[in-house]
This record gives sequence, C-alpha cells and structure tokens, in this order.
Amino acid sequence: MVLCPVIGKLLHKRVVLASASPRRQEILSNAGLRFEVVPSRFKEKLDKASFATPYGYAMETAKQKALEVATRMHQTVGGLILEKPVDKQDAYRMLSRLSGKEHSVFTGVAIVHCSSNDRQLHTRVSEFYEETTVKFSELSEELLWEYIHSGEPMDKAGGYGIQALGGMLVESVHGDFLNVVGFPLNHFCKQLVELYYPPRPEDLRQPVQHDSIPAVDTFEDLSDVEGGGSEPAQRETGSRDEKAEVGAAGRATAEAECHRTRATLPPFPTRLLELLDGFKLSKALLTACKLKVFDWLKREAPQKAPDIASKVDASACGTEKLLDVCAAMGLLEKTEQGYSNTETANLYLASDSEYSLHGFMLQNNDVIWNLFTYLEFAIREGRNQHHRVLGKKVEDLFQDAYYRSPETQLRFMQAMHGMAKLTARQVATAFDLSRFSSACDVGGCTGALARELAREYPRLQVTVFDLPDVVELAVHFQPAGPQAAQIHFAAGTGLLLVETLLDEEKREAQGGLIQSLNTLVQTEGRERSRGEYQCLLELHGFHQVQVVHLEGVLDAMLATRVAP
Repeated sequence: MVLCPVIGKLLHKRVVLASASPRRQEILSNAGLRFEVVPSRFKEKLDKASFATPYGYAMETAKQKALEVATRMHQTVGGLILEKPVDKQDAYRMLSRLSGKEHSVFTGVAIVHCSSNDRQLHTRVSEFYEETTVKFSELSEELLWEYIHSGEPMDKAGGYGIQALGGMLVESVHGDFLNVVGFPLNHFCKQLVELYYPPRPEDLRQPVQHDSIPAVDTFEDLSDVEGGGSEPAQRETGSRDEKAEVGAAGRATAEAECHRTRATLPPFPTRLLELLDGFKLSKALLTACKLKVFDWLKREAPQKAPDIASKVDASACGTEKLLDVCAAMGLLEKTEQGYSNTETANLYLASDSEYSLHGFMLQNNDVIWNLFTYLEFAIREGRNQHHRVLGKKVEDLFQDAYYRSPETQLRFMQAMHGMAKLTARQVATAFDLSRFSSACDVGGCTGALARELAREYPRLQVTVFDLPDVVELAVHFQPAGPQAAQIHFAAGTGLLLVETLLDEEKREAQGGLIQSLNTLVQTEGRERSRGEYQCLLELHGFHQVQVVHLEGVLDAMLATRVAP
C-alpha cells in the first residue's frame, strides 16, 4: 500500500475513532490509517430545532461524541456520526419520504487534539462537515420493503447502503461518494493538510490552490517540515513544467527531495518496532504482579492511583503510569472513579484465584528475566546462565538454583502449579486412557495433572514422581477430594509426554523455538520435534506413538509398548 504522507503523519500518534460504524472503519483502514475504536457514550439527544442548519447539528453531535471519548481516554482523534433509523418501520418512513426526491447527506467530523498537563486534559477541536446530494428514483412500496427486508445494513441517513443493494434506489449522486457510504475521506485528508502543512511565508506570497489534495509525489519530506535546519523543498502544486520555474537556489533542493518522498521509501517497520517494545510491556505486567496491584484491585475497586501507590509503597506518579499501561494492555479498566481489574486480571493475575498465574509471573520476573539478560552468552557457550545470575558455580541445577532456599523452591512450584492447572484438563482428555489401569506423572511437581487424570478416569491409579523435597512441599497444593485415594506408586506400559514440539523443519519462530532458547538459558535443555522424540522412545521399546496438538503452547504425545 502506498501511504499518503498526510495519513502517515498520524502513524506515531494514538488515533481513536469514536464510532462503531464498520463502514467508517473500512474506509479509514483502506486509506492506511491505524486506529483503535472506542464508541462514544454521548447520547444523541441534541435539540435539532436549535440548529440553524442540518450540518450544524451533525458537527456539534460529532464534536460532543469525540469530546466524551477524549475525556475518558485523555487522547482521541475522530468523532463521526449520522442519524440512523431505529427499526424497519422507521427505515420505511425515511426512505418513502426520499422517493423521487433529491436530498442532502451531511457528515459532521470533529478531530480532537489532546494534551495533558498537570493531569488536566487540554483539547483543541478541528471540525468540518461534508454535504453530498443524492437523488432517489421513484420507489414503489414493494421495492422499499424488499430492500429493507434484504438485511442490508442501515447505518447512514435514510438507512441505505449505497455501495451495495442500496445502489438500486439511487438515481444520481453529486459530491463525495464515500461521504454517503460512511466517511468523507477526501475532506478529512484536506483538513489534515491544513493541520500538518501550514502555509509558509513563501506560499503566502504566491497564489496556491487548496481545492484538492496534493498527490503523493508532490508532498515535501516530513523531516523537513518538523526538523528544520536545512532549506525545505519547494512544495509543488502544479505540473512538472512549473517546477522548472523554481529559483536556482531552490531548484536543486526540490529535485533532490523529489527522490526522497514516502512513495519511494520502504514500508515503515511498524511490526518490527512493536516487537522491540514487547519486552517493555512484559516488564510492566511482571512489575504490576510483583507489586500485587491486581490483588489490591480485586479486594476493592475502583481505586485511584494515589491509593494504590500507598498500598504498594510506590510513588503516585510512577504508579499512575504503570496503571495506565496496564489499562492500555487490557488488564485494567480506567474510569473517572479510578482503576478496576478486568475479568482476565481477576481470573489469572490475582494471586488467590483458582487459575492464578501469579506465581508464574513472579518466576518470570525474578528468575527468567535475569537469565535472558545473558542470552548472548547462552547462545555462544551453549549452556545455562545461572552461574552468571547467581555469581557462583552451579553444581546441581535444581538444588543450587531453583531450590536454593525454601522461598525460591516454593515460588518455582507455584509457577509450575499455575501452568499445570491451566493445561491439565486438556492433557487428561487428549487421548482415551480408559484402557489403562495406572499412570505415572514423571516430574509431576504439585500433582495437578495427576488429580485431573484421577478425576477423568475414576479407575486409574496415578503416581506422581518427583524429588523428595518437592513431594514434601506438594502437600500444600492438595485440595480435599475423592481423587486423593487414586494417587500412589505403580508400574505401567504407557508414557504420556507433555512438551512443546518443534515443527520438523524448525521454521516457526513462536512456540517451540522460543521455548528451546528458554530451556537453553535455564537448564541447558532443548525442545525436540516429533521425529526426534519418536527415535528416543523407540530406542526404549515405545513403538506406538500418537500426538495431539493442544490449544496454547503445548503438545501431548502418548507412547505405548507391548508388555512382555
């Protein structure tokens, strides 16, 4: 997509569309604009009789909708709205009044520029309207009801979708076609030109046409407009012959800048920069968990930033920034009353929830984050990096690293328990294990999978095999229930492996390959493909191997051997 520079001007800004209209979203997306949708809560109850013109009503409604969102978010652009029929009968009344007549479609647009100073919201509103005249053919009652019952979306004045079936009702259109569809894109871009390309002194001395948007290859380079310092290129609005009339001092500059337009530059690396910022978002999430922000908000909400700051022993300004980031990530809800947990935060991030990942978050924050700091060394040396993190030689990985104190061991077990609780049900039901009378969970830690297997198969006897001190601490994770009697030591002929399998050609960046780096920096382990596991299993007599890809990041592999 060749991006118009005036749209590109908004690439580094947060743009919010205060409208839920799918057609407006489609028009703006096709123009290359990136935005988020936050429908306005402003009630469309303005007194139409108090407005001298229809477009005055449309512009004021748009402005109020945009300002309402701006007040809630402290940053927004866009508030776009038109009246629409409330039901089919209302649509029939509107369309029948338009039959055989010419009418005007008005769209009011308000662009709200927001800034924050001393926590106060400051706004600057740019607004305009677009008028397009539409003439309907003489429409029979049968044709009108046929169209209304067709299910064509009724999201414009008059309730018709002109770009689809609604086109059969229209005899002629004068003006911006997209204005009738949903959004006056041409006028919007002209408005952006006025906002971001103000006239320069040399422009004021010459007649300049403003009735059209300059073509992509006639815009000056954006860095010249904002950076200053060097002489900017002459802005072109005429033909290539007119460019030859530029003064000698400016001609070379203009010709050089012509080759540096956005049309000739490679696409902006948005995805790459988002990946680069990913670690910052992760650290913000881990920090919020470390401070137990989600615990405090689960107990009492909503709460203001200073209240949370006093409870987590942090600064008010720093806490507010952290809470805002969590809200932007969809983990918190922010209103005028304060911050509240989302359902996701209550379910997974509060430490006392049944499916809490709080322990897993702490393990990532306190251990894995530090190990990934030495990823370069791990790759060069091909070994884990606990010795660099701990500042001493690590003889026994678990005893010297994960289990070096009761606190670190319990944290590790809480991390494993949280993930096991989320995946145990999927693992237990991935295969029909009813033909087995016993199972052994090797490295079963807290027994979360064992309990799910026992719950699913009441006749199955399950063994949890792990280190003695792990088994001793596992008692803290055992809920009361009838499954406890099913868990004991026993022999078996089936092996259920739960791992993240690599694809055979090792091309997928997510999942297994990242987990391979994870195990490298932590345990010097590695992930394997199905073929590699099958070779290992067959070496020990497990010749029947089945694989099921689970939802999320794990795969289940069932290997069986014929009993002698």
